[in-house]
Amino acid sequence: MKFGIFYEHQLPRPWGEKSEYQLLQDSLTQIELADRLGYDYAWEVEHHFLEEYSHSSAPEVFLGAASQRTKRIRLGHGVIQLTTNNPHRVAEKVSTLDLLSGGRVELGMGEAAGPAELHPFNIRVRDKRERWEEAVKAIVPMFSKESWEFHGEYYDFPARNVIPKPFQKPHPPLWVACSNIQTIGKAGEWGMGALGFTFVTPEAARAWVHKYYNNLLNNSKKLADYPSNPNVAMVSGFMCAPTDEEAEAKAAGWTFFIFALSYYGRKGVDAPGTSNLWDEYQAWRGGPEEKKALDSGLIGSPETIRKKLRQFQASRVDQVILLNQAGKTSHEDICSSLDLFAREVMPEFHAAETEHLAWKRKVLDREIVLEDLDVAKYDIFSHQNEHIVRLTPEQLKQKMAEKEAAAKRASA
Repeated sequence: MKFGIFYEHQLPRPWGEKSEYQLLQDSLTQIELADRLGYDYAWEVEHHFLEEYSHSSAPEVFLGAASQRTKRIRLGHGVIQLTTNNPHRVAEKVSTLDLLSGGRVELGMGEAAGPAELHPFNIRVRDKRERWEEAVKAIVPMFSKESWEFHGEYYDFPARNVIPKPFQKPHPPLWVACSNIQTIGKAGEWGMGALGFTFVTPEAARAWVHKYYNNLLNNSKKLADYPSNPNVAMVSGFMCAPTDEEAEAKAAGWTFFIFALSYYGRKGVDAPGTSNLWDEYQAWRGGPEEKKALDSGLIGSPETIRKKLRQFQASRVDQVILLNQAGKTSHEDICSSLDLFAREVMPEFHAAETEHLAWKRKVLDREIVLEDLDVAKYDIFSHQNEHIVRLTPEQLKQKMAEKEAAAKRASA
């Protein structure tokens, strides 16, 4: 099993004059530490307008800085929003970062969350899946073709040679965001790595891993000509401390992450520049949802975390991505957590990577046939609630059609 670290660049109020400056500087120091400690990946999101929840609107700039302060850690876009970026600019920025880092980029791609992010870019939420798929088709050939034109519903451009070309050939490994758990199955069809959240149970993880590989092998529907990237990664709230009690006491950042995600799922951007999520979070704390959030994460002593990880290891999850930078978790606590985990937990799972890769090769060579398990009963990630469970593209279109029909009836 491999391990990544995950950055939303959360910044709860109140903010000082240098709050954002210090946030970015501390994050770079943490990634530099993770590189020295042997972590495998550093993932950075892209979000827009989501105050306090994510101040990461230019991930390529941050990752460019990280590339110059690290030597071996992979630098992951987790993810670039294809819906709010011009296709040519995506290819140009990714290729430049890949050259700066000496070929360490992982290209995760996503649709963006909803109207809070999409509407200012004049993008309809109901179109985001189709727009994302078309963007993949438009972008991937830019990495290798010296003359490429595209004519689609959302993107239309004449032949050009998009430069520079990436260091990795034909391009960095492709991943897709799976905020809706059903996208894991689609990721298998598309032949992309699946970037999701912690599963409800190890049994759920096993079922979705089987679904992913069976789709990849037997139901391939690639969007363009690219190498498959057979990987399943899950993001989990994280805090490692000498005792369970100390870890839980320091894990409020993860519970703020859950609260803030739910808040934007319910309200969107309702009061730009004036809302205060941190204050509202205080009233939410102490309830059953906070306890559920703590239980769902990798939060505890090294031994507690080892026991949880062994269960997901048995489910054949490839990578666990540790979300430590959240809420008001201090820089010192993040660094000590990363250090303790690297010394006392990570070596056991890194040592098992050779066996895992041998298993994966046998699956991909069809020497091992995975049982087609029922995933219908596992349709939620462990951190989700009724406010943030994502609609499928079909459900979203139906909902918007019903909303428009109701509006027409009211106006008539």
